[in-house]
Amino acid sequence: MNFEELREKHPVILYRSYDIEDKEDRLVITYHFEIPNLASFYPKIEILKKSFKFKDIHSNIVKNMVFNIGMVELLSYFKCTCSKQVIVECGSLDERQVRWYKKLYYLGLGEFRFINHISIDMDSFVEIISTGEKLEVENSLEELSGNLIPVGGGKDSNVTMELLNESKNDNLCFLIGSKTVSIECTKAAGYEYDKVVEINRIIDKNLLDLNSKGYLNGHTPFSAIVAFISYLVSYLLGKKYIILSNEDSANETNVEGENINHQYSKTLEFENDFREYARDYLKAGVEYFSILRPITELQIAYLFSKNEKYHKIFKSCNVGSKKEPWNWCCNCPKCLFVYTILSPFLYKEKLVDIFGEDLFRKESLLDTFISLCGYGTNKPFECVGTYKEVGYALTRVIDDLKSKGEELPYLLKYYDDNFNKVYDENILKYYNDENNLPEEFGKILKGSLGIC
Repeated sequence: MNFEELREKHPVILYRSYDIEDKEDRLVITYHFEIPNLASFYPKIEILKKSFKFKDIHSNIVKNMVFNIGMVELLSYFKCTCSKQVIVECGSLDERQVRWYKKLYYLGLGEFRFINHISIDMDSFVEIISTGEKLEVENSLEELSGNLIPVGGGKDSNVTMELLNESKNDNLCFLIGSKTVSIECTKAAGYEYDKVVEINRIIDKNLLDLNSKGYLNGHTPFSAIVAFISYLVSYLLGKKYIILSNEDSANETNVEGENINHQYSKTLEFENDFREYARDYLKAGVEYFSILRPITELQIAYLFSKNEKYHKIFKSCNVGSKKEPWNWCCNCPKCLFVYTILSPFLYKEKLVDIFGEDLFRKESLLDTFISLCGYGTNKPFECVGTYKEVGYALTRVIDDLKSKGEELPYLLKYYDDNFNKVYDENILKYYNDENNLPEEFGKILKGSLGIC
């Protein structure tokens, strides 16, 4: 089934309702989406209560946040048919909000459109119509303090936890899908059970069934879900800052000349858009920003290399994350990128100990390697750094091995023989002033890198 056929056959998807329940051990949010004459969906979001004290979950400000989370959650179900119209029956969106969500749907599904060969402009991609009642929401005047830190189990959020170590008593960690790796990383950082907010996101099985039958599937902007859910949780628990771990490198497109970015919802563009939307429509007074925004993946790798307590715990491989125990698959673009970006600081023994093998010796990874270096058709659709960073990392490792008279492994020799070296010593002192860091957090980040 292709895009045009599905849109004609299923022209509408309905956002019917949302519900918030206060159960003994968790808060449960249930959504009802429907594609008429095809399927109804009832996805859930569960917030484990533990010993946390939540604000009133039935206030209009909370209902409004939950409603908006549904607009993003709907993306996963919308994409299976790409219906021409989204009809919102349980809330009201003004013209500016409609434009905001149209942009998120279009750019957030950029990789999905590219992979599925969908050629369409943003205005034509989807029409959003709201028919529900408008919730009256006033700006919250409640005083907030402390930090909520989303943790995914990779190197970036581990670096953020270390940067914020001195404010540990005011911090909470935030996990969507409580995988063992993420839990172990929070423990290594010194956060015990009662300092970790755990979220379960339950996909409706009807969607998985449709995907198995050939309905459209592909990447959705997960970090947009993180943004909206973390905003709700931060407000419910009285935290002032949501501190992300998205870096400057995330802004680079995957397809040259087009705004198609696997990491769209990790970009500064999305961060700015979300901050503005939250200020004008969510109104809780929570601040959302990434502490790593001014720096690159390479600089994050440098900071991470100095924190050995995470080295045998962290994982970033999406292939390996599909089941427990979460391991490095050592065959995907993400594994090769992380291996490469850490290589100037940890190659060889320490890096091989982390991954279990030397990925630079794997001839089967050549095509992936070429794409990471910027000489393929496009950058791999994974959370990977820029071509310049990859080139610099490889150049440093190659020069180091040559200076010691050591033989270059297969992929490094291929790079040395075929590609241009990248020499830019300023790259480790890079700092992009276009960011949303409050001054005190900027000082912490600069201090960690020795930047004046």
